[in-house]
Amino acid sequence: MTEKWAIDTELGEVLQKNEEQLIDQIAAASSAGVRLQDQGGKPLALRDAHPKAHGCVLAEFRVEDQLPPHLAQGVFVPGKSYPAWIRFSNGFPDAKQPDAKPDVRGMAIKLLGVPGDKVLPEERDAQTQDFILISHPVFFADDVADYLTFTRLMGSGQKLRAVFALGIRGAWNLIKSVSRPASPLEIRYWSMVPYRLGDPPHKQAIKFSVTPCRPATARPSHPQSDFLRETMKKQLEAGEARFDFLVQPRTSTMSVERSLVEWKENQAPFFKVATITIPRQLFSTPERDSFGEQLSFTPWHSLPQHRPLGAVNRIRRVVYDTIAKRRHELNKTPRHEPDANDAEAARAELRKLMSS
Repeated sequence: MTEKWAIDTELGEVLQKNEEQLIDQIAAASSAGVRLQDQGGKPLALRDAHPKAHGCVLAEFRVEDQLPPHLAQGVFVPGKSYPAWIRFSNGFPDAKQPDAKPDVRGMAIKLLGVPGDKVLPEERDAQTQDFILISHPVFFADDVADYLTFTRLMGSGQKLRAVFALGIRGAWNLIKSVSRPASPLEIRYWSMVPYRLGDPPHKQAIKFSVTPCRPATARPSHPQSDFLRETMKKQLEAGEARFDFLVQPRTSTMSVERSLVEWKENQAPFFKVATITIPRQLFSTPERDSFGEQLSFTPWHSLPQHRPLGAVNRIRRVVYDTIAKRRHELNKTPRHEPDANDAEAARAELRKLMSS
């Protein structure tokens, strides 16, 4: 077995039948949908999922000053802070879909200046750590064959058949995952799928979540097509936004492979490990939008202590990489993971924003 398909049996990972071949087919089907599209008079290849960005913002990710040893693992070094880029988005493949439509909302976090070898061999020296979150606690599939069928049907425009192909629980999870928020800064996000946290003797399986510190506001009675971006723009022109970053250690009865099943909080509580502060800033510029489009997010931009777990994450490893390569190739832009110089520039800009 190659390093690419190595699994953590100690934390309960199990490969599915023909998984490697099926995932390669999922990647091929997903990549087929990535093509140049007209975006305001300019051809641009967008992401196959979460193509519509509300904005890419600069933030501070600050770990709690005190944490118990089993949580003070990986990037969660007590008292440490990291600059971070955060991309808020809609999940539907059509980037022109109005924000008022029910949709899955995404929050992708990229920490900068993270030392240590990373999981991906080709990015071993990268200095980033990504956390990918969605506005729903569970995923809509955990069977690789079902996911392939769903991807192919969606790609051929058979959306209703695609939903039913997920089975009753999967279809229900997908339907329940859509939301109609008033602002991306006012909703809760979840990892949906599990991750490793730490090294022995503290190695464990966890999920994570991000909760907003500001109360939810009412949606506009007649929202415009891009009102989520406009609302976020007004809020960050007026002041900062904050989120609590939480970790949920599993109990012994919870599986890392069953992504359809929620880990109930009353059985496995969340613990706060960090605060995300998005300072007052102007992010809605062509330069920032272009920068956000060039960033690539994947849960596999990761330290081993935060290694993704389960079939859905193994799918993501191949699909995200395939899509990123295809997108950058079509856009004729080199892939670049932020390095030490980028981290220092982000820290300087963050200090300026937080002192103003």
